[in-house]
Amino acid sequence: MLLRAFRSLMPKEERFVDQFVEQARHIVAAAAALEAVMDAGPEERAQKIAALKRVEKDADRIAKDAGRDLHRAFITPFDRSDILSLINALDDAIDLMDEVPRHAGLYGIETFDEPMRRFVVLIRQQADVMVELMPLLGAIARNAERIDHLCGRMSDLEDEADDVLRDALQSLIAEKPDMIAFLGRRELYEMLEAVTDRCDDVGDLVAGITLDQV
Repeated sequence: MLLRAFRSLMPKEERFVDQFVEQARHIVAAAAALEAVMDAGPEERAQKIAALKRVEKDADRIAKDAGRDLHRAFITPFDRSDILSLINALDDAIDLMDEVPRHAGLYGIETFDEPMRRFVVLIRQQADVMVELMPLLGAIARNAERIDHLCGRMSDLEDEADDVLRDALQSLIAEKPDMIAFLGRRELYEMLEAVTDRCDDVGDLVAGITLDQV
């Protein structure tokens, strides 16, 4: 009886997958909220930034819950370090998106240019891949082929983001803007590209978990 009661207090294995799914959905929401910030005029931008912050706060809550559950879990569906790395990579992607408007304001950037918008499109595509990918962790062996395909797609999108960053920096250097404008735009490009890196990290982690399980 005591052992049964103890087990009832432990998180179910499936809960981690549910949390990863929820985080992936928040990445979709964060990308949409960031795009809305970029589209907003000066009079509504603060409202759109607040909406993005709410997504980030909700995502932080999920990450904290997942970390707590990991600490309490007696048995985990796969390696604890992989679970922790997934939690962190998903959370980092949303945190970075939340930082973009703040840095834009710091440098006085009022208009988001085409490369910045292209990054958000790629992030949204990666997020859509993650929403499909995360539930497959509930049955890795059965879904291994599909997982491999989706992880490859995530990597391809990150490669596209690398190309966008390179082209954007080349154009920025050719424009020769003033130093503040140069630093601000470069920092935003690199921050947005870093989001795609963190999404790709998720794909790499899932690919590694799959190799360990199959």
